[in-house]
Amino acid sequence: QVQLVESGGGLVQPGGSLRLSCAASKNLINLYQMGWYRQAPEKQREMVALMTSGGSITYGDSVKGRFTFSRDNGKNTLYLQMNSLKPEDTAVYLCYAVPLFGSASWGQGTQVTVSS
Repeated sequence: QVQLVESGGGLVQPGGSLRLSCAASKNLINLYQMGWYRQAPEKQREMVALMTSGGSITYGDSVKGRFTFSRDNGKNTLYLQMNSLKPEDTAVYLCYAVPLFGSASWGQGTQVTVSS
């Protein structure tokens, strides 16, 4: 199983930016799929961005054009650059990974609050 640790959340004003990081305990090239989800109070968990081992990325409709998902294989770290943030982006953001062999893992989450 992969251990995932997120960081970078916080309070930001509408229109602002944040960059989330997710440090993985395994080499990213050994991951079949990786990505970000978010969970807002009283809402279903929502896919934000997913990346396959081949590098293909899918974004959730609500974040397309504003969020960018990237990875640094040398640092075993995933990133989510979030621009033009809106109050409805407020949620706990969770890192997600599926290894080539084994079960899916989730990080503990990092809180993002967008408010003036």
